[in-house]
Amino acid sequence: MQAGDPVVGAPMAVAGAQSRSEDEESLGVKDVKRTATQAFGSGVPKRRSSSRSIKRKKFDDELVESSLVKSSSRVKGPPVIEPVRCSGSEPSSSERKKVAKSGTALPPPLTMVVNPAPITKRVKKSKQPLHITKDLGRWKPTDDLLLINAVLQTTDLTSVHLGVKFSCRFTLREIKERWYALLYDPVISKLAWQAMRQLHPEAIAAIQSKALFSQAEEALLAKIGSTSQPKLDVFQELLSKHPSVFHQSRTPKSLLVHWQLLKQYYLLDDQSVQPLPKGDQVLNFSDAEQMVDDVKLKESRDEVLEHELMISDRHQKREIRQLEQELPRWQVLVDSITGMSMPDFDNQTLAALRGRMVRYLMRSREITLGRATKDKQIDVDLSLEGPAWKISRKQGIIKLKNNGDFFIANEGRRPIYIDGRPVLSGNKWKLNNNSVVEIAGLRFVFLINLELISLIKAEAAKMTQQ
Repeated sequence: MQAGDPVVGAPMAVAGAQSRSEDEESLGVKDVKRTATQAFGSGVPKRRSSSRSIKRKKFDDELVESSLVKSSSRVKGPPVIEPVRCSGSEPSSSERKKVAKSGTALPPPLTMVVNPAPITKRVKKSKQPLHITKDLGRWKPTDDLLLINAVLQTTDLTSVHLGVKFSCRFTLREIKERWYALLYDPVISKLAWQAMRQLHPEAIAAIQSKALFSQAEEALLAKIGSTSQPKLDVFQELLSKHPSVFHQSRTPKSLLVHWQLLKQYYLLDDQSVQPLPKGDQVLNFSDAEQMVDDVKLKESRDEVLEHELMISDRHQKREIRQLEQELPRWQVLVDSITGMSMPDFDNQTLAALRGRMVRYLMRSREITLGRATKDKQIDVDLSLEGPAWKISRKQGIIKLKNNGDFFIANEGRRPIYIDGRPVLSGNKWKLNNNSVVEIAGLRFVFLINLELISLIKAEAAKMTQQ
């Protein structure tokens, strides 16, 4: 340590009588230099610190000194209580050096603990009138004024809920609770009254102009005929004759607008409700809006589903087109059998193959018998009569000769029995009227339209004579 240092000279003279070692004094001087540099911001040259290890006692002194410097430099904020130096003990030599250098005195301990002045000011600032700090909730003064005017006009809270447009959407229950609170709760009533008195006169006039029409007002307006074209003078005269009935904010123009609404919805005395238009008449917007299905409007488009539906619709149309093309080719009709009476043949049916369940009508000179599959279609599907898994796909062919005789040819693997006689594969046999045809356990009766066959025989004889 240099003896000619002007900053450290005075503290060294004061600390000469103490029993500290030279290392302790050098550490204290270093701390005073650091605090002085932080306080005044002057450029003090840095001193080289000692390389010896710091003892525990020195570390505690440094902690106490740094805490005292921070507490004395505070001006605002909560007070800090120091458990070491508030007991009235004398400061250490390093603290006295710091005080002598900075030229300031330590504040007394009580001033750091209690500072009542800012607290009293903060309490005074928080005191405000009750009607300003009170939270009125979702109900605004304009909503309260709208509610009071609407109830006075209609005396029906349900009509108020349906006809009044508030600042936000209130339910019927909320409207009832607010109305009862305005009537019977003195605190809410007083606050709402004070808030409504602070509204601007123009805002009050605008709110009163939106008041609902009472039944007495609509009754007077409904007396004006629907065929007439009233002007503002008529409504002005109506206001002057009935000042106690109409609201104070009613004007001739507002009465004219409301009368036009009554006329539009057929609510005048000389009007009756008309039925909905029929035919090709154009609906108005209100009628068309009722016919719109809200569910269809909310549904989002599903492109994958629409594509699948389009493909299935295309397949169905293709099948229908194929069936329409195959209609002329069908030469055999199937009828259900209701009794054992003789069938009634028409002019196109040559013969009929009648079974226990169905009846096959033969309308061409040649038909095929068998079991129909997806790959192959035949004229007479014997599976309609019963189990036909033993029948071949093409079991036989029935032909009509020019001379009027019917023959059956067996094209399948199993034999066909005609009146109990087997007809093997590759052979043919003549069919007579009421012949019994048995194929794999299924029995049929072959019936011939004798009248039509006789005509065919006659034409064939004429052709041979020519």
